[in-house]
Amino acid sequence: MKKLIKKAIRIILSPFVLKDYFAYTKIDKEKRFKIEPKNFYPQIKDKTIQTDFDRHYVYHTSWAARKVKEINPVKHIDVSSSLYFCGIVSAFIPVDFYDYRPADLKLSNLTSKEGNLHNLPFESNSVSSISCMHTVEHVGLGRYGDPIDPNGDIKAINELKRVTTVGGNLIFVTPVGEPKIEFNAHRIYSYEQIVSYFEGFELREFSLIPEYRKSGGLIQNANPDLVKNEKYSCGCFWFVKK
Repeated sequence: MKKLIKKAIRIILSPFVLKDYFAYTKIDKEKRFKIEPKNFYPQIKDKTIQTDFDRHYVYHTSWAARKVKEINPVKHIDVSSSLYFCGIVSAFIPVDFYDYRPADLKLSNLTSKEGNLHNLPFESNSVSSISCMHTVEHVGLGRYGDPIDPNGDIKAINELKRVTTVGGNLIFVTPVGEPKIEFNAHRIYSYEQIVSYFEGFELREFSLIPEYRKSGGLIQNANPDLVKNEKYSCGCFWFVKK
């Protein structure tokens, strides 16, 4: 009953839903489907001129997939990035996915395993292609049930550095802009912080996803100075271990 009441309220508050309903039923001569008020599932935010999307997650996963294709490893290791990323990349490169909270995801060319960014299950200098994207900024804030640790992000970065082989590729994505913590959601880093944390690595590429659409989409090989004008943008770093 509560669900029906909520549906009714949404419909009443959204005249265009009722308008479309009456227009549909008027011209629906074949009656192939039942269309009853009890089955109403009104969507009131989708009539937009353009399709909206999460700029960080659509652009950074698209960028990273292209980098993995360019690297073309025998196998790619991903640690706690978007499941959309590992799922799609596994279509053309075998992927082992590790997460503090393992995902029950079953696809060909993809394995999903438990892994802790403070103790990755790899020998030092053993992984030739690895990614960790939009993840490290959370480590140590407790958001996902992990232990509180002000230096949790640094420890995670050091683990990623440890397991990457000399000449190996590390794809790293994180929020960049004015450095701060928006507790307990995430940290935001400066460009300079991230580069300094990856001492011993060459920065092969830095690309930027500005916070707002008016500033552009994915800016490849971006000028790092652009970050200084951002509050919450997305930095895409391709590192190679020296």
